[in-house]
Amino acid sequence: MAHPHDREIVRLAVPAFLALVAEPLFLLADAAIVGHLGTPQLAGQGIAAVVLQTAVGLCIFLAYGTTASVARHLGAGDEKGALAQGVDGIWLAVLIGVVVTVLGVALTGPLVGAFGTGSSVEGYATTYLRIAWLGTTPILVMLAATGILRGLQDTRTPLLVAVAGNGVNVGLNLVLVYGVGSFEGLGIAGSAIGTVVAQLLSAAALLTVVVRGAQRSGASLAPDRPGIQAAARAGVALVVRTITLRAALLLTTYAVTVGASGPDRAVSLATHQVAITLWGFLAFVLDAIAIAAQAITGRYLGAGDVAGTRAVTRRMVQWGVYAGVVCGVLLAAAAPFLGQLFSRDPEVHDLLVPVLVIAALGQPIAGVVFVLDGVLIGAGDGRYLAWAGLVVLAVYTPAAFAAAYVTGGLVAVWVAFTVVFMGMRYVVLTRRARGDAWLVTGASRTPTPTRHQLPSPE
Repeated sequence: MAHPHDREIVRLAVPAFLALVAEPLFLLADAAIVGHLGTPQLAGQGIAAVVLQTAVGLCIFLAYGTTASVARHLGAGDEKGALAQGVDGIWLAVLIGVVVTVLGVALTGPLVGAFGTGSSVEGYATTYLRIAWLGTTPILVMLAATGILRGLQDTRTPLLVAVAGNGVNVGLNLVLVYGVGSFEGLGIAGSAIGTVVAQLLSAAALLTVVVRGAQRSGASLAPDRPGIQAAARAGVALVVRTITLRAALLLTTYAVTVGASGPDRAVSLATHQVAITLWGFLAFVLDAIAIAAQAITGRYLGAGDVAGTRAVTRRMVQWGVYAGVVCGVLLAAAAPFLGQLFSRDPEVHDLLVPVLVIAALGQPIAGVVFVLDGVLIGAGDGRYLAWAGLVVLAVYTPAAFAAAYVTGGLVAVWVAFTVVFMGMRYVVLTRRARGDAWLVTGASRTPTPTRHQLPSPE
């Protein structure tokens, strides 16, 4: 590698990218398996997936926050403290998972009913979702364990578990949905059961790796109330950040809906769905560098190396720009042909081209935004990210609706999304990165008197 930090970035980012891509690919396989049962079954699974992904998505802080705290301790040379922090994150995941599971099972009926899809689809959605809630705790444990391993500079193990676990998931789905031999299959319930079992096995595999590491370092596996509370407090800001990002994406879709009318609405919504799906896929490339940024930044700050933190941040930003340029060029070049992969409607094909060109132009900016977001998460600067997210959302909301109401066009909404939303995120993140407030060094950004950190009475 030409730059001294490149090897480290690639070592962490490539497995992270492959793990990120593996999940949606296997979700597509699940959808294909259920889809062959019938359209109502596929629609029911889709509704359940939206509910589950929303609940789990709000808990992504279990991975991000744990990565930052573990990496800081590792950088400070305190592997025992790093794993103790990670164990606290896992216990927090268990507590949240139990609460979400109980509430989810109890509220499955109202949650599905809120979509107003009709009795046939509701029945399948209810069946799938009520079973799938049982996988919530394993999923959250997987998030926390993945965060621990990333903080320990290991993105390869989560990749291996993701691929193996999702492979098991597909195999179980095929058997449990369609049956084999004298076993006739369970239909959509079999898909939910297979997914939950695969999640349990994946969580157990990651947990085994973490437990062995904790035992080697001498870290306690028992729950530590102050440590769990500290992890929860640190996670609040990241939850707010995540909510603002998801709100912006929902707002964009709503703006497209209210801006179009008549037959144009269906075309606009279909085109937007294709565009946001492709944008999300490209985000995996940039998010992989952001994950590397979380782990590397935390470790450098934990070691007290401010100059090194600055240097590696500059290099990761360059990687973000390069990746954004490549993604943008590829997207723009493929724009005239991608529509045919997703729709037979020529109107969708025609409208998709300018939308994807706009998205392509914004990719270099997105590259910087994703990387700096990861850097500040790694630095434990969640409070700033939360406030910045609220400010960006406040500015973007009127811009999105102005674009929708004034022009009524999907293209204008995407211009607002790229220029205002991504542009504002670029402004607030680069402004913070240029300053020194986020460069807090040491094993902990906000030291807490947990059992793991108290000096020995000896």
